[in-house]
Amino acid sequence: MAAEIRVLRAEDAAVLDDVARGVFDDRLDRSATREFLADPRHHLVVAIDANVVVGFVSAVHYVHPDKPSPELWINEVSVVPTHQGQGIGKALIAATLAVARNLGCSEAWVLTDVDNDAAMRLYESGGGTATRDHVMFTFPLRAS
Repeated sequence: MAAEIRVLRAEDAAVLDDVARGVFDDRLDRSATREFLADPRHHLVVAIDANVVVGFVSAVHYVHPDKPSPELWINEVSVVPTHQGQGIGKALIAATLAVARNLGCSEAWVLTDVDNDAAMRLYESGGGTATRDHVMFTFPLRAS
C-alpha cells in the first residue's frame, strides 16, 4: 500500500481539493465540508496517493443518556476501484478505530448490505463481528 492515511482536521479542508472521481457519491460542497470538519464529533480519514484522495471513511462519535462512553458510527467507506485490494480500506478502518479508541468510545459500528461481499470481507478482516438480526429502515425526508 503506497497511500498515506490521514485523519483530517478543520484546517485540512484543502486536502479535499483533489479527489479521485468516484471516491464520494457526489461533488463535495465547500461549505458542508468546512462544517463537517469543524464539528469535533465528525471524523474524516482519507487515503492519499500522489496528492490525490483515493479513499475515505466518514464517521460520527456520539453520546447517549444511557451509555457511559461514546460510540462511533462509521457512516461511509470508499476506495476507488484502481486502489482496491491494496489494504487501503483496512488501513482506513484501522485509523478510524484508533480515533474512536482515543476518544474513549466503547464500540464502533457500521452497516452494509449483506450482498456487498467486499464490504463484508473488509469489516470482518478489521475485527468486526457481523450480526444478521437487524434491518435498516430509511426515511426519505426531502421531496424529489
